Amino acid sequence: MSAQPLNVAIITGSALQGRFSPVVTDWFAARARDREDMAIDVVDLAGTPIAQGFAAAPDPGLADRLAAADAFVVITPEYNHSFPAPLKHAIDQHVTEWQAKPVAFISYGGISGGLRAIEQLRLVFAELHAVTIRDTVSFHRIWECFDGTGSPKDPEADTAADLLLDRLAWWGRALRRARAETPYGS
Repeated sequence: MSAQPLNVAIITGSALQGRFSPVVTDWFAARARDREDMAIDVVDLAGTPIAQGFAAAPDPGLADRLAAADAFVVITPEYNHSFPAPLKHAIDQHVTEWQAKPVAFISYGGISGGLRAIEQLRLVFAELHAVTIRDTVSFHRIWECFDGTGSPKDPEADTAADLLLDRLAWWGRALRRARAETPYGS
């Protein structure tokens, strides 16, 4: 294991008022922060210019945070069989920031648990030369999944999150070494 922790950006993809994503993000970020091999940066798109309307130019602060990341976790709801527009806009405004880095997914929604949003995100990230992690965490019928303290009712969610983080760490270290040895695109 590398002595330097992986810089992991956890991206909250929903920017709607009344969204459930802060509950999911807070739970997952706390779990990820328990790991000594990761430094966590929570990027809430609701706090960026993207959420205020489609900014014409990329937000330099967001670009810097994405560029500094060795790996990403995207937390997304499913809206109409897809993912939120601010998330798509944030992805499209940045290209090199994603390249040769792993991306993991946590989704939520109704009966599908957001899995259709993940299917589409895999296609988008493949186009950007990112590596998507097979293991995901998915919450079906999200309104029934968390207790009053913000913890998942099903302990299997913690198990799935730990597996996702293990896989992300492996890919994050491997791709960080590869980028250091041979910069991507050269």
